[in-house]
Amino acid sequence: MTSHEVPAVLVPRIVSKHGGDATRLLQILIDVQDETRWLSPAVLTLIAAELSIPRSRVEGVAGFYHFLHKRPVGRFHLLFADNITERMQGSAELMASLCSKLWVEPGRVSEDGLVSVETTSCIGMGDQGPALLVNGVPLTRLSHQRVNQIAELIRREAPLSSWSPEFFRVDDNIHRTDALLKLEMAPGAALRAAVALGRDGWMEQMQLSNLRGRGGAGFTTAVKWMACRDAAAPEKVVVCNADEGEPGTFKDRVLLTRMADVVFEGMTLAAWAVGARQGFIYLRGEYRYLLEPLREALDLRRAENLLGRGIQGVAGFDFDIEIHLGAGAYVCGEETALLESLEGKRGTPRIRPPFPVTHGYLGRPTVVNNVETLAKTCLIALAGGEAFAATGTAQSTGTKLLSISGDCAHPGIYEYPFGVPIERVLEDCGASDIQAVQVGGAAGITLASYEFHRRIAFEDVPTAGAFMVFDSSRDLFEVARNFVDFFAHESCGFCTPCRVGTALLKKAMKKLADGRGAKTDLADIEWIDRLLKNASHCGLGSAAPNPVVDTLLKFRPAYERRLQSLDFEPAFDLDAALAAARRASGRDDAAAHISSEGSDQKA
Repeated sequence: MTSHEVPAVLVPRIVSKHGGDATRLLQILIDVQDETRWLSPAVLTLIAAELSIPRSRVEGVAGFYHFLHKRPVGRFHLLFADNITERMQGSAELMASLCSKLWVEPGRVSEDGLVSVETTSCIGMGDQGPALLVNGVPLTRLSHQRVNQIAELIRREAPLSSWSPEFFRVDDNIHRTDALLKLEMAPGAALRAAVALGRDGWMEQMQLSNLRGRGGAGFTTAVKWMACRDAAAPEKVVVCNADEGEPGTFKDRVLLTRMADVVFEGMTLAAWAVGARQGFIYLRGEYRYLLEPLREALDLRRAENLLGRGIQGVAGFDFDIEIHLGAGAYVCGEETALLESLEGKRGTPRIRPPFPVTHGYLGRPTVVNNVETLAKTCLIALAGGEAFAATGTAQSTGTKLLSISGDCAHPGIYEYPFGVPIERVLEDCGASDIQAVQVGGAAGITLASYEFHRRIAFEDVPTAGAFMVFDSSRDLFEVARNFVDFFAHESCGFCTPCRVGTALLKKAMKKLADGRGAKTDLADIEWIDRLLKNASHCGLGSAAPNPVVDTLLKFRPAYERRLQSLDFEPAFDLDAALAAARRASGRDDAAAHISSEGSDQKA
C-alpha cells in the first residue's frame, strides 16, 4: 500500500469524499487504487458495503477498465504503448530490452514486487514515441539509452519526482495552424458575444455555421443542441468527450494542453444554448497528467464568474463543470458508453433510441460533444456562423485538426480547411515513397497511393483526426493485424458478434502470420468481416473489420504471400496434439505418429 491507512479506514474516507454516491463508483475505485496500488477482494467488498450496492456490480466495474487492477502490480508499473506507429519505431524491442534488464517477464510482477511491465493501447503520444506510462505518467521518446537509464532508476527505487524532467516532456508539435490554433481569445470573450445575442440568437448562429461534430460521426452540432434544448425534462447536461482513444489520435491532448480555456468556454456556450446547469469533461485515463492543470483552469474561470451561479451577471445562467477520469477503455469514446461510465458503470454502449439528447446522463437530456467541436464554437461566437461556414466545403465547414504520425519527417498537429487533398498533407509533413495512409485511426479507412487525390471532408474522407503514414517498406498485413488485435482487446464483450467475431478475426490473422493459411482462410476472413459489420451492437464492432476489408481489397498480395498453398489445409495439427500422449506412454516410433496425408503410419 502507498497509504498508511488500513482499508477499513481508507475506503470509508474516500467514499465519504464522493458523497457516498454510487454513480461515482469509477472515481471511487480510481481514488482507492491510488492509495492501495490494486483492488483486492476485501477492498471491493468494503466499497460495496459503503455504497450499499451489490458486490457483483463493484466487481464488474473493476474488471471492465484496463487501468484498474484486481491483481497486484509492481511499485513501478510500466505500460508500453502498442500502437502500430510505435511498433514501427521499435517499441517491442525496447520493451524486451527493459524486461531483460529488470529480470521481469511481460505481464508479470517481479518476485520482489518492484516492477511490472505490460502493453497497452495507444496512449496519445504517437508524435513522440515510442512512449510508455509509468505509474500513469507518460514517458516519451524512448531509446535504448533511455531504457538503460530507466532500468537503473527502477533498480535504485528512485521516486518519479527524482527522474529527469526530460523523460516526461510532452511537446505539442504544432506544424500548421489555421483559425482555431491561431485563436487568441481573452477568457469570456466568446461567452459575452453569445449572451449578447440571446439564447435563440446564439442558436441561430450555430445553425448558420453548419458545424459538424469533430469526433468522427459528423452529426450537425446545432441539430443536436436543439433536440436537447427542446427535450421536456428541465435538467440538461453538457458533456465534453475527451476520451481520445482512437489509435493515432492526439489532437485533443494538444487542445487541452494549450487551449483548455477555449474548450471550457465552448462547453459554457453549449450550456447557454440548451439551458444546461451541469457539465462534465470525461478525461481519458492516459491524459491524467493533465488533470491538475485543467482543475486550475476551472478554478480561475469560477473566480472570474465564467462558471458557477449567475454567469456574467445573467440571472438564471448557472453552470459548472466537473472532471471525471476514464480508466483505459476505448469503447467509452462511444457517447452512450461514456454516459454509462459517467454513471459509475461498465462502459457498455446503450441501445438507441432513446438518444442522449432526450435520455442521457441519469436519464436527463444530454449534449455530448468532442473537445475540438466545443472549441470551434468559440470561433462561431466571435465571428458569426456565416464567417465560419465560409471556410471548408459546403458540407464540411471550417477547419480540421489532423494528428499525423508514422513515416514522415514532421509528425504532429496540422490544421487545414476541410477539402484539403491527402497529397497536400503528405507533402507538408515530409512524407515520401508512401504506399498507404490510414485516415481516422483503426476504425477509419486505408487509402492506397492511387487515392491520394481524395480530400479530407465528411463527403469524401471523414476522420476524427488520426492520419497515419506508411511508406513502401511497411507490411500492410502487419498494420491490419495490429488493428485487429486492438479491436479484440478493446471489445466490451456485450454482444456476441463483436466478442466472438473479433477473437475469430484475430485468430485467422495469426494463422496467416504463422504461415499456415490457405485460400479458404481469406474467404473466412471476408465472412467474419461481413458478420461484424452487419450484426454488432455498436460502432466498435462494425468498424473492427475496416482495416482488413480495405487492405484485402487494395493490398491483397500482402495476404496471399503468406498462404502455404491455395488449397485447403486444416489448421489443426493432430500429430502435434498427440505429443503429450506420446510422452506419457514413452512412445516416439513411427506408428505413434500421424502422417502428413492424415493416414496412420504403419510400422
